[in-house]
Amino acid sequence: MMGVAGVLNRIQELQGHLGLTPVNPAPGAAGPVTTNRAAPGTSSFASALASATGQAGSMRLNSQATGQNVVDAAKKYLGTPYVFGSTDPDRGLDCSSLVQRAYGDLGIKLPRLSHQQAKAGEPVANLAQAKPGDILAFDSPVDHVAIYLGNNKMIAAPKPGDEVKIQTVYEKPTHIRRVVSDFSAVAGQNAAAAVRPASLQGSGSLSGVPYADLFVKAGNRYGVSPKLLAAVAKVESSYNPQAVSKAGAQGLMQLMPSTARGLGVRDSFDPEQAINGGAKLLARNLREFKSLPLALAAYNAGGGAVHKYGGIPPFSETQAYVPKVQKALAALGG
Repeated sequence: MMGVAGVLNRIQELQGHLGLTPVNPAPGAAGPVTTNRAAPGTSSFASALASATGQAGSMRLNSQATGQNVVDAAKKYLGTPYVFGSTDPDRGLDCSSLVQRAYGDLGIKLPRLSHQQAKAGEPVANLAQAKPGDILAFDSPVDHVAIYLGNNKMIAAPKPGDEVKIQTVYEKPTHIRRVVSDFSAVAGQNAAAAVRPASLQGSGSLSGVPYADLFVKAGNRYGVSPKLLAAVAKVESSYNPQAVSKAGAQGLMQLMPSTARGLGVRDSFDPEQAINGGAKLLARNLREFKSLPLALAAYNAGGGAVHKYGGIPPFSETQAYVPKVQKALAALGG
């Protein structure tokens, strides 16, 4: 029989489907709960789903973060009160927002609702095969999720009046899902090749590279090899976040001010913003040109120039730039 927390979570999921304003928080929860509104001309369900997952079937397993990274991220929220519907840890978290937050801190986007998270990544057959960082989902329909710690332990936001804590896995999960360690898409084992070239799928260490954690986080978020991002930054600025070129390109990733604005980067001298902007631009170029050399040429000279010349433009700077980044990438083991 579904408990109080399960009923509340199920109501939340149904409200997410229908785009309705949530019911009042459960006893012990503080303040109103807000929801995303559907954009004009779109259904509430489609808007909520797009907001939660980016786009249907596009969430990828992650090759840089580890299950222990997920566990460590979740443990930061130990003691956070359970607040139904809240995604703000300063107020509180519910079960699915804890899971979403832990993965999100590693740059991995998960759906918001527990029944959606129970379909993320790839299935694990049983608890004996589960690894730290896997998502445990309970009941049918799913009304509760947690993160597995190993040794029959999990971290969860259990119910109203409780807090994020470590528990014994008290019943058999109905679903176990793995989102880290094997890079592939929900859509199938070979979907990674459709996301980025095989040459970019290496997952070796960036130990010793400045801003390594930011390269990993941005790479995970945008589906670009962190090593490629690090190689571009090496060639562009030698990892100097205050670099300014003669042409006016700024920061770690040497973004022109107009380009930065188009990428949503407000401050190119902020390393995290710059790396996110560079990752977004490289991901766009890779999708458009389906070639690493052409994507790099577009990063340096602009996509219009690559289209105009049908390949790497005949500019001495660009002709030299592409092999420089490829050499830097190879030096990182990419």
